[in-house]
Amino acid sequence: MPPSHSLRSHIALFIALLVGALTWLLGTLIGQHTSQQIREDIGRNMAEVSYAMVDRLDRDMASRSAVLRVLGNLQTLRQPEDPAEIRRLLDSLQKEIPSIAWIGFTDPAGQVLASSNGVLEGASIAQRPVYLKGREDLFIGDVHEAVLLAKLLPNPSGEAMKFVDISLPVTANDGSLAGVLACHLSWGWANEVAQSILAPIQDRRMIEFFVIGRDNSILLGPREMIGQSLRLPALDGLKPGESRWAVEQWPDGNEYLTGLTLSQGYKDYPGLGWTVVARQSLDLAYAPAQSLLLTILLWGCGLALIFAMLGWVISGYFTRPLQEIATAADRLSAGEINEIPELRGSREVHQLSQSIRHLVESLTLQQTALGVMESLAHHDALTGLPNRMALEKFLPQAQQRSHLQHGCLALLYLDLDGFKPINDIHGHAAGDHLLREIAQRLRSCLRDGDMVARLGGDEFLMVLQVPGQDAQQHARQVAERAIATLGQPVLLEVGAVAIGCSIGGALWPVDHNELDEVLQLADQALYRAKQDGRNRALFQSELEKHLS
Repeated sequence: MPPSHSLRSHIALFIALLVGALTWLLGTLIGQHTSQQIREDIGRNMAEVSYAMVDRLDRDMASRSAVLRVLGNLQTLRQPEDPAEIRRLLDSLQKEIPSIAWIGFTDPAGQVLASSNGVLEGASIAQRPVYLKGREDLFIGDVHEAVLLAKLLPNPSGEAMKFVDISLPVTANDGSLAGVLACHLSWGWANEVAQSILAPIQDRRMIEFFVIGRDNSILLGPREMIGQSLRLPALDGLKPGESRWAVEQWPDGNEYLTGLTLSQGYKDYPGLGWTVVARQSLDLAYAPAQSLLLTILLWGCGLALIFAMLGWVISGYFTRPLQEIATAADRLSAGEINEIPELRGSREVHQLSQSIRHLVESLTLQQTALGVMESLAHHDALTGLPNRMALEKFLPQAQQRSHLQHGCLALLYLDLDGFKPINDIHGHAAGDHLLREIAQRLRSCLRDGDMVARLGGDEFLMVLQVPGQDAQQHARQVAERAIATLGQPVLLEVGAVAIGCSIGGALWPVDHNELDEVLQLADQALYRAKQDGRNRALFQSELEKHLS
């Protein structure tokens, strides 16, 4: 009849389940409350930030129009007798306000008399809204593209240039129309405002921001969404200056915490009906709550184990018969008896007798485990290659072996070319995948008795056993094979990528009697190989010839 479950195990299991259940219940309640609180806090925060950006945009537009009004009252424009003086004035203003892409002054008929950098001087803009509406009163137009002006202005990015128009009439001293002062503000100014206000929060919380026009088209946001129409229920009924937040389902089908504010203008500037919208994925918003829940559960598991152990100890009071087996075990270890007596009772009595019989086997397994731990300490966790500790242990042995065989050691210092851009663009996961593939390829280049170790980052060291005769030629063959092997494209999840490899080599004891000095010489050769164009191998002897 098989031994029954012990009382101690029942008590310990009951306590562990009880503590675990209470922890799960408490964690769930706290997680739900925290999720609700975080959602409300982030929602209000995004609404406040959207309001701050709308207010900043309105204030900036109002200040730009105020500057133009002040400029329009100058006598230089009210009596436009010297176009060169007007141009100097406009150039100075553009220099002080970089967001002004173009500013010009026309005669009453709409011909440009003077402009910043002389762009469009002599041309007629009489049919353009910036002139037609500006000759009547202050005009502030919505975001638009200006194809002709974009061709005449510098555009390093190559993207479509967008502008906001501001224009106003300039009256002569006799009250007649002296001309129209017209200005194109670069829409990149709005992006600069967004970055100055929102970048710190956006980087920390992964929040996306949009500027929506009066017609619900996206004026500012992710590049692929510019120009698309955005329809959200939260936009309906939004009043000027009002901020609100809600959980919205966006056109991509995902739900986001969404905060938004409608422009209300500033002072006598009525605003253009822009709406700033901020959004954050619910998964990202709830991440702190999920992290808190996981922490509670982990602590709960730890407490469950602690209380289970406590119950296990207390319940030992009710399992005194086990003391008979313990006493017998002590006598066995002292050599007083040959075996533990067979006692009938709970499962623990039977299990203890079996444990003693397997004592030697357990000790052997422990010794094996220690060997595994030592192996882990000498190998790189990412690539599985030997690390610096293993290299320091291997080099004296390899040095002694080469000395007995009258051979040489070739130290090849390797550094990957083009690894950092891949790691920066595609992320650390892609970089780790690439390093593991590089490690596997380097192993394939080794021969019996050779070793390759990862020194850190994208730096590796190959230690080669080469014959005394033609040592450098043998080492170069391995180096060229490594360069060719690493030069093959590597297929990652993001697609195929290609990198190169630069190698600096030195020979012991040919180049120096001290192994540490040979390693330094290999490092110097690597540095020179990178300076000479990378993706090549350069040895110390070749470096000396090159320098001489």
